Amino acid sequence: MKRLRDMTGVGMMDCKKALTEANGDFDKAVELLRKTGQKVAANRADREANEGLIVTAIADDSKTAAIVEVNCETDFVARNDDFQTYANDIVQIILANRPADLDALLALEYQDGRSVADSLIDQTGKIGEKIDIRRFEVVETDGRVVSYIHPGSRLGVLVDVSADGPEEAAVDVAMQAAALNPIATKREDVPEEITTKEFDIARETAVNEGKPENIVDRIAQGKLDRYFKDNVLLEQPFVKDSSVTVGEMVKKAGIEVRNFVRFSLGD
Repeated sequence: MKRLRDMTGVGMMDCKKALTEANGDFDKAVELLRKTGQKVAANRADREANEGLIVTAIADDSKTAAIVEVNCETDFVARNDDFQTYANDIVQIILANRPADLDALLALEYQDGRSVADSLIDQTGKIGEKIDIRRFEVVETDGRVVSYIHPGSRLGVLVDVSADGPEEAAVDVAMQAAALNPIATKREDVPEEITTKEFDIARETAVNEGKPENIVDRIAQGKLDRYFKDNVLLEQPFVKDSSVTVGEMVKKAGIEVRNFVRFSLGD
């Protein structure tokens, strides 16, 4: 019975019931428990799985990293050791295989010949809640990737930086991205439609306030610049020293910030 529990993660009473129904046949008992898991998964398919964890993994050379959001229904389950182990298993599979999309991830092997898609059913049957994988991303670089997971694992960041420079400064950038939720690394990366929208809103506001037509565009540009300072990572005031921007801090530290990925649970 212990072997069956260790393999499936199902409670002792359910294992005993499965072994009894299978007349002691171990393989048949495993199959019965998996079918039970499928029934539980089917019954909970329409449930909302908005809790869970954001987890990351970085290769030994720091040149490849993965981040994933694995979901469950309640925070109680998200804090469960088995669920946390499962989420970390998934991110390691992503890191090792670098799947192109969610369908490719679900088709990969999880363990014992079972796919990642199968494992979601198995985990749902084992835990009793809907378990899902919402999204993931892989970052590859010729520099290095650093990670920050906010306490509680509901928010995580990967930052792609140059190979040189102190680790502390790179982690500070990741923490900045976690805290202030920038929309882009530098203003050139801000989508054109957002830039246009913000400029038009600022211009219309200036017109409605009765500002002279010959200075309306200048006022709008000034407000757009302030928008960038609030929302672009390298232009934001550094949270540990607001007298400098993040860009000034990393320049002094001797690192270049290329990009970042920020996952917040449920976004």
